[in-house]
Amino acid sequence: MLLSMPLVYAGNPRESADQVVALEKAGLDRVWVAEPYGFDAPTLMGYLAAKTETVEIAAGILNVYSRTPGALLQTAAGLDNVSGGRAVLGLGASGPQVIEGFHGMPYDRPLTRTRELIEVLRMGLRREPLDFQGKTIQLPLPEGQGLGLGKPLKLLNRPERADLPIWVAALGDKNVAMTAEVADGWLPFLFYPEKAKQVWGAALDRGLAKRSADLGPLQIGAGGMVAIGEGPETKAMLDFMRPVYALYVGGMGARDKNFYNQLACEYGFEKEAKEIQDLYLSGKKREAEALVPLEWLEAGNLVGPASYVQERIAAFREAGVTDLSVTPASENPAETIAQVKEWIS
Repeated sequence: MLLSMPLVYAGNPRESADQVVALEKAGLDRVWVAEPYGFDAPTLMGYLAAKTETVEIAAGILNVYSRTPGALLQTAAGLDNVSGGRAVLGLGASGPQVIEGFHGMPYDRPLTRTRELIEVLRMGLRREPLDFQGKTIQLPLPEGQGLGLGKPLKLLNRPERADLPIWVAALGDKNVAMTAEVADGWLPFLFYPEKAKQVWGAALDRGLAKRSADLGPLQIGAGGMVAIGEGPETKAMLDFMRPVYALYVGGMGARDKNFYNQLACEYGFEKEAKEIQDLYLSGKKREAEALVPLEWLEAGNLVGPASYVQERIAAFREAGVTDLSVTPASENPAETIAQVKEWIS
């Protein structure tokens, strides 16, 4: 099991990036860099590549719409080069609010787009000419579109690795099955280890049955906040996660198209999911946060005495997690990372 963490994105991400050097020395294996609709991830990833030596630098995630397949290929290969083969490419469909609202792109056929993009990226990383005619990606443009002067081109530079890892963030049944079939790794979110098989087991099995042996075992990255300590004051730190859960379950997407709200329902929290969404969309965010089930918070995070945190690590491992992603909630994050690293080794 590897140990990773998401780069804290609030405020000035560069300040969070500066802390990764100390966390790398403490044993951090991988850092995930998000971009939602803030600063772009590749710029921060390049910055991290120049400041670190061993930690893997992962995009978590780049959406599959706002960059052309060629631009994503250039970005992935360039990051892998400047990091000396430490880049990981995390992809995801994001959602219609971001894709259509911020990027002005149609949110169209996300599964097909993701599958085709992975195929094109691997083609490009093998330095093959980009000759691909799919349903969402056409390279070069077919006859009758554009000037008709396009021809299949291959990447000018030789990539650091042809097998740069490609991960996919997925929650829905069909998307998870596709990820298990074609991606190197899977990034679920708001993960409940004990209920993972119940929610995703069938989809994972369908995808894995079609998976090429050349890809190796599917990697899984999940985790949550980690706070180690005795007493009620430590458990109370779970409340810091309430705004995150409420945001995604209640406000990340439209009322009738919210993947995280559906996930809450699949975990068995149908009543809470509806109430959280109603409150959040009506502007009552604090009331929505109060309704996030404590059971879910406890299961999805690693907060409590050392023995309890070790039990949660075991639960994530039992659920198939190979990349334990943690956010230290302590005055000394490096010390927390070192402690968790010792437990998972």
